[in-house]
Amino acid sequence: MEKKYLPIDLHCHSTYSDGAHSVREVLEMAKANGVQFQALTDHDTVDGISEAREIAKELGIKLIAGVEISVTWQKNTLIHIVGLGIDENNAQLVSELAKLRASRVERGRRIGANLAKVGIHGAFEGALALAKQPEALSRTHFNHWLIANGHAKAGKAFDKFLAPGKPGFTQQVWANLADAVAWIKQSGGVAVIAHPGRYSFTRTKLIRLIEEFKSYGGQGIEVISSAHSLQDEENIAALCRHCDLLASLGSDFHQQESYRKIRPGVNKAIPHGLNTVFPLIGIDLNSLTEIN
Repeated sequence: MEKKYLPIDLHCHSTYSDGAHSVREVLEMAKANGVQFQALTDHDTVDGISEAREIAKELGIKLIAGVEISVTWQKNTLIHIVGLGIDENNAQLVSELAKLRASRVERGRRIGANLAKVGIHGAFEGALALAKQPEALSRTHFNHWLIANGHAKAGKAFDKFLAPGKPGFTQQVWANLADAVAWIKQSGGVAVIAHPGRYSFTRTKLIRLIEEFKSYGGQGIEVISSAHSLQDEENIAALCRHCDLLASLGSDFHQQESYRKIRPGVNKAIPHGLNTVFPLIGIDLNSLTEIN
């Protein structure tokens, strides 16, 4: 019988970027949920991978080394590219990620200054205090601070303050798509378009992104993601077939949130008939234990 859920999670965050839980906490939650293959894909950093390897070995989990790279596409559109099965010690990858991280504090200052203009003071300092390290500062930390201080309801701060066109938004230039894919491939990894359902693209624009991505050597796309509705899954699965991409999946777990049903370590199975990234990163579906 075809599996409904898989003990595989190829997109997950810790306090090394904008996750609320330490690497150990994330892996222990995933283990409790029955995970067998777990990736750590923190934003623009591989600093947590070494720690994750040791803890995963202790817990009997097979770790997939990963990263989620911030990309500016077509001059002003933020997208994310996940790298799976990377070598976290690759010198070029480490060096280029460090450059991306160095720009996060300055962007945070701009976000804080923008929010102050609409009467919300102390946002930069508050968000910075929530980050484990300054160079990990992200809009997610501002999101948490805004909610905790009563400026927005849970799940609403991004749309109200931090999205493009909103008071706290500030333009940031990240990596370009060609470079991000190259860094992943040169470190031995597989490049995957993260949560495409989040981008609010037309089908034509998403296909344009996919074609450019593939031209640089990109191979995968997340069909299953916590950000995707059932309709998103169906649409992206169809594009996956049409564009000859490899399907991936991931919880994109950041923290336990009452308005989301996200479990680190376990995901809905990829729709039948799609080729997957699994063989390229050492995952044999025949070896998996059934998940109910």
